[in-house]
Amino acid sequence: MMRILFIGDVVGSPGQKMVEHYLPKLKEKHRPDVVIINGENAAGGKGITEAIYRSLLAQGVHAVTLGNHAWDKRDIFEFIDQAKSLIRPANYPLGTPGKGIVYVPAEHGEVAVINLQGRAFLPAIDCPFQKADELIAAASARTPVIIVDFHAEATSEKQAMGWYLDGRVSAVIGTHTHVQTADHRILPKGTAYITDVGMTGSYDGILGVDREAVLRKFLTGLPVRFGIKEGRSQLNAVLVDIDAKSGRALCIERLMINDDHPYFE
Repeated sequence: MMRILFIGDVVGSPGQKMVEHYLPKLKEKHRPDVVIINGENAAGGKGITEAIYRSLLAQGVHAVTLGNHAWDKRDIFEFIDQAKSLIRPANYPLGTPGKGIVYVPAEHGEVAVINLQGRAFLPAIDCPFQKADELIAAASARTPVIIVDFHAEATSEKQAMGWYLDGRVSAVIGTHTHVQTADHRILPKGTAYITDVGMTGSYDGILGVDREAVLRKFLTGLPVRFGIKEGRSQLNAVLVDIDAKSGRALCIERLMINDDHPYFE
């Protein structure tokens, strides 16, 4: 059996601090073989820096996925091609820096991690379904254990991807909307699915952002500068157990840590 810990979108310094505090505890308690984090909001809520990326790896993270904010910090272009464990959405056009799949060595074999981005209510890029076909064909030749981070806005598009890939990948884990959904399940052909794993960061903001700024935007319709909300924080994740030989998911469990759902050793 192989166990995957996937931690949802890390938002700003509150998210980084939650990872720093709880990842050692989660690793000790659950003993994951591979740890994956979505880090596209890690640097002040938009993008990621090399320092943050390297800090996550130093804490025991094996792969860092991205999304539509991948390019929001200028220095991404200076290190993404050398960052072996950093994955941007694979369905960006040919010639885009970085890569959309990485292979993580583990005790019981390799884990392929694929990052895809949806197109509903997000910038129009290449088809994520066709790109999934291409990458899964290549990954399946190396390993049966394939994890897909589908960074998308629309629930319907995420569910469609889950059904499209059922039986071909080990898990389809939704990211981007920052609110953990309660629809985790094993699909009929053995793929673990959740529409959104949730976020890691501020608990009292709005999607991790200072709520006063968001309310001002809604109330006035005027431009505002969004900042990260400090204070109480949360961590959201999923654990997926996988048969290492077949690649079929055996179990998916949601993890939620906040003041209303405290962590117990």
